[in-house]
Amino acid sequence: MNTQRAQEIAASPIMANVTYDGTQIYIQNVDENTGMARIYPLNQPENEQTVSVRNLIEQ
Repeated sequence: MNTQRAQEIAASPIMANVTYDGTQIYIQNVDENTGMARIYPLNQPENEQTVSVRNLIEQ
């Protein structure tokens, strides 16, 4: 996924089907300068992590 699309998904009120490493995730925010996104698995909101937007896949 590219940074622009990740930002669009993060800003949208509509839930998008996005996965990271095969797990459905929620994108909290995106840092355009670093290309990193703050995410968490839908079933584990306490398990936040920062990953490259390139590793996110929109289904």
